[in-house]
Amino acid sequence: MPFPLHVAFIWHQHQPLYKSPVAGKYHLPWVRLHGVKDYLDLVLLLERFPQLHQTVNLVPSLITQLQDYIDGTAFDPYLELTLRAVESFDLEQKRFAIERFFDANHHTMVEPYPRYAQLLDLKKNKGLDWCLDNWQVQDYSDLLAWHNLTWFDPIFRESDAKIGEWFERGQGYTLADRQLIYSKQREILARILPQHRKMQDAGQLELTTTPYTHPIMPLLADTKAGRVAVPQMMLPGLRFRWEGDIPLHLDKAKQIYHQYFGRQPRGLWPSEQSVSPAILPHIARQGFEWLCSDEGVLGWSLGHYFRRDEHGQITEPQLLYQPYRLETVHGDLAIVFRDRRLSDLIGFSYSDMTPEAASEDLCEHLRSTYHAYLNYQHHQQNSDRPWLVTIALDGENCWEYYRNDGKDFLETLYKQLSQLDFLRLVSVSEFIDRFPPVDKIPPHQLHSGSWIDSNFTTWIGDPIKNRAWELLAEARQVLANHPEATQDNNPEAWENLFAAEGSDWFWWFGEGHSSTLDHVFDRLFREHLQALYRALNESVPNNLLYPLEPHQVSGDQHPTHFIHPVVDGMGTEQDWQGAGRIEINAARGTMHRSGLVQRLWYGLNHFNFYLRLDFGAIQPELNTNLHLLWFYPERTHYNSPIPMRNLPDVPPLNYLFHHHLTLSLGERSVHLLEATENSQWQNISTHAKMGFNQCLEVSLPWGDLAIPPGSAARLVILLSQNSIFQASLPEHTVIPIEVP
Repeated sequence: MPFPLHVAFIWHQHQPLYKSPVAGKYHLPWVRLHGVKDYLDLVLLLERFPQLHQTVNLVPSLITQLQDYIDGTAFDPYLELTLRAVESFDLEQKRFAIERFFDANHHTMVEPYPRYAQLLDLKKNKGLDWCLDNWQVQDYSDLLAWHNLTWFDPIFRESDAKIGEWFERGQGYTLADRQLIYSKQREILARILPQHRKMQDAGQLELTTTPYTHPIMPLLADTKAGRVAVPQMMLPGLRFRWEGDIPLHLDKAKQIYHQYFGRQPRGLWPSEQSVSPAILPHIARQGFEWLCSDEGVLGWSLGHYFRRDEHGQITEPQLLYQPYRLETVHGDLAIVFRDRRLSDLIGFSYSDMTPEAASEDLCEHLRSTYHAYLNYQHHQQNSDRPWLVTIALDGENCWEYYRNDGKDFLETLYKQLSQLDFLRLVSVSEFIDRFPPVDKIPPHQLHSGSWIDSNFTTWIGDPIKNRAWELLAEARQVLANHPEATQDNNPEAWENLFAAEGSDWFWWFGEGHSSTLDHVFDRLFREHLQALYRALNESVPNNLLYPLEPHQVSGDQHPTHFIHPVVDGMGTEQDWQGAGRIEINAARGTMHRSGLVQRLWYGLNHFNFYLRLDFGAIQPELNTNLHLLWFYPERTHYNSPIPMRNLPDVPPLNYLFHHHLTLSLGERSVHLLEATENSQWQNISTHAKMGFNQCLEVSLPWGDLAIPPGSAARLVILLSQNSIFQASLPEHTVIPIEVP
């Protein structure tokens, strides 16, 4: 009899160290707020389905910060204002409240609540200065309360009468209410770790850990590891090579794990799923039995490129859906590799769907995988081993994009999974105990990379990231010059070294990722290094007193992660964080010289391509049409020329295209054409949407274009009036797109 399809969910819970060693306070509130919203409810929902086993990774730096809040010793600027009488606020505190107390996903966490939405509308439509001049004490008090209330998970709104009453009331909150809200937050935070231990001891959860402060271990071993995947990478001028720090991080992680969970961890989530041959002996020597990484790392290790068909199903799945053995001088390790697409569907794309449709889509993928398993076993005549599908992803940040914080989706998914006889949800250790890995990857053959593009460019290679590595290397050498400063007699120096070695600072430095809080991460990184020097009675270098880079919006940028905006023409800032951005200036054509288009945004997720145009003082005329022309360099099919008059005979306007989406601004209509034989076009159906208000927003489903995941697509964007060419955006440019 064939085995059921085994599925291992691994949820990764992580927050960087927000506590300043200089100020002694937390700069940001995300441990507290995500703790109230994301960590406890995830496992409480799972507990209702005891036959479903999963794995949760709790990063040590998250655990220690949770404990600070539980103990009442952690205070962040948001919390300090929440607990203060509004009457005592000075101008800067009022300004901070207006600017920062809407830090949440507006569509799911602000707009559903009339009073909170009203305050946001006043800020957006009247402006910050108007609010400062006109808001009364009650406006600020309600804002402070709602910023905290919206982070309560729906489970607690339903189960706790007091929390439910606050939501019912809607407004008129007092300082006493806000103080009680904080007390409720601490009650929930105090339940997180005991609940995880309870479910671990019951056998439903496996808990794993990560190196202490979430460092990229291959780069601690040697920053030259960045050149394995990117041979021409520009490296820091000062090489960082402190492999001996890896066992220190692993040992600290094990100590914290044992303190809270009463046993030794078996599994390790390497920070950012980053692996390399150099780190394996340290992991095995610390007694870990398995670790996880990404399918791209497996592909590079095997010399195999994983492809997917038009339904997203992976080819040669037997290579991905099994653990592998890694031999080291300190014993063997098992390693599993996540299915990137299935993981990313949950993390980035299912929030756009109804819970029922999203759950059914995931289950259908698993059903197709099971059929592939049956077919493979039939042809191989080998049914002594099942397949293991690993779905591993961030367990906290995606839920604010889901309706009702993902509760409806998870309940629907868990109920459906529990009813499918061909599936068995297991922890990773449960699987490898019964089915130890057979195939092995020679350790030297393991690729050096992460779960992001199978390389380390998110953390090294950019000039600013490299400068941060140089500052870290200088500080590390200073510590090495003080052999008398041990972890026992000078823990401050070592704790700040470990903090500065964390991955999160490098994530935000330079190109790649950006937020309105980049300056805070820059400051925290430098403060940890400053504290290290002071702990050693060394002078703090002047270059640690100034930001590594100016923190302001730059010009053009490429997409950095999936987006899922609401297409309503409002151009909500949060919706487009992570999108590509192209500044349209006076050097880019006649239409741009008129001041019509200022900026172009583009992004995607697994289901849709998104485009946004920001207009200047001059709004487009109603006879203006926007055209999206697509061609696919790796595919062979009919292509046709652009059907437009006065079109310049220059590349790429004289290219041939396979799809042509036209949006009429006046009629608010969309039409999709597909090329046919003899250079003609035919209408095809489309589910594309447009929103035209303060800006123009467009969504186009990949399904309308009928191209498989992983395909290369190229986009040209034009404007016309009355079928007469007006401009290309940006001028004479092809935008490369990789379909996820």
